[in-house]
Amino acid sequence: MNAEIISVGTELLLGHTVNTDTSAVARELSAAGIDLLYSCTVGDNPERLKIALETALSRSDLVVTTGGLGPTGDDLTKETIAAAAGKKLVMDEESLRRIEQYFKGRFLGETQKKQALLPEGCTVFPNDCGTAPGCGFTTENGKCIIMLPGPPFELTPMLQNYAMPYLMSRRNAVIVSHMVHVFGLGEGYVAEQISDLCGRSNPTAATYAKAGEMFVRVTAKAKDKTSAEKMCTPVVEELKKRLGEFIYGVDVGSMEEAVVRELAAQGKTVATAESCTGGLLAKRLTDIPGASDVFHMGCVTYANEIKTLLLGVPEEMLRQHGAVSPQTAEAMACGVRERSGADYGVGITGVAGPGGGTPEKPVGLIYLALCGADGVKVRVMKPAGRYRGRDYLRTLAASNALDMLRRSLQGLGGLERPAYSREKKGG
Repeated sequence: MNAEIISVGTELLLGHTVNTDTSAVARELSAAGIDLLYSCTVGDNPERLKIALETALSRSDLVVTTGGLGPTGDDLTKETIAAAAGKKLVMDEESLRRIEQYFKGRFLGETQKKQALLPEGCTVFPNDCGTAPGCGFTTENGKCIIMLPGPPFELTPMLQNYAMPYLMSRRNAVIVSHMVHVFGLGEGYVAEQISDLCGRSNPTAATYAKAGEMFVRVTAKAKDKTSAEKMCTPVVEELKKRLGEFIYGVDVGSMEEAVVRELAAQGKTVATAESCTGGLLAKRLTDIPGASDVFHMGCVTYANEIKTLLLGVPEEMLRQHGAVSPQTAEAMACGVRERSGADYGVGITGVAGPGGGTPEKPVGLIYLALCGADGVKVRVMKPAGRYRGRDYLRTLAASNALDMLRRSLQGLGGLERPAYSREKKGG
């Protein structure tokens, strides 16, 4: 099956909104073994959308559109596509009921209700995160059209939970995927280590990079879920064997989720003291449901006097070694642990840039300390390659702190090893 993606929205053409929908759809299609031949972006113009659709249908078996399903006057995707495919728009009562429930107690206008108008005979995809439903149907020529909403937080769950199962049911197949999350190894290095696994057609293994980490997606296609799972299992186990302690979880949403789970399982708690990360570590931990059981407190101690006042960092230490030093990071971690009564204390201090660096303490130099019952471990992140920006460094620092905490909880070594050195090794 050959496919094409049409993204609808003038805001995409003008660059006001980054088009992440295409990449999300493309990944799902690729994992399903569907060849993506083309993708294009069209503004909110019915005539140009009609031309793009007719062109796509002339050369592809499947056309996926994103955007243009909402209540505003420029949301014309359904109307244009239904007309081009010779389909009438009819009111889907279940979609209307869901929209009415969504707006219960608030004004519900006719423009909102029009979102429940869908091509006659289509398969409806409920919108679990918004109002505009999606749908899929087959044209008289046997071509498949799928329409999805534009907002990524609506598109992604609809794509995974409804659109892809709809597609696979047409192909008499089931797809199962597992995400193997890796921290501390670069994508290039991992790709080299598992090149033989990535070269398979079913099951497949593919590497993907994220900010400061990466993951391997293992996907199998079979006639039923049990068979697909059996195909995935040996590949996942082989990845665990090859990548070992650098895998922080399988099918976990994030490293912070894995850490919160492990803290809860062991009945342990943590407190954080942050300078250059500005509370990012505390935020990531408390973003996870259930964090209240394991997170005691977080301090953002930017000024030296606050480090002393709240955490007990000695003034003489700050004068002698400076705020950006392993000694200060250690004192911050121990101070917040002592004051909070948590099992673990984390301290982070460094130079996130773009200014503030010196020859002795350049931008990108960050110290992280983990204080626990068995003592203190310090990890240092040193500048490596080009400067990637303040946000990247802060994210990477928080991830390194989570990695230290994870390793301590799991009884692993390598607490002092920064991800930077392993990223460089991995390219």
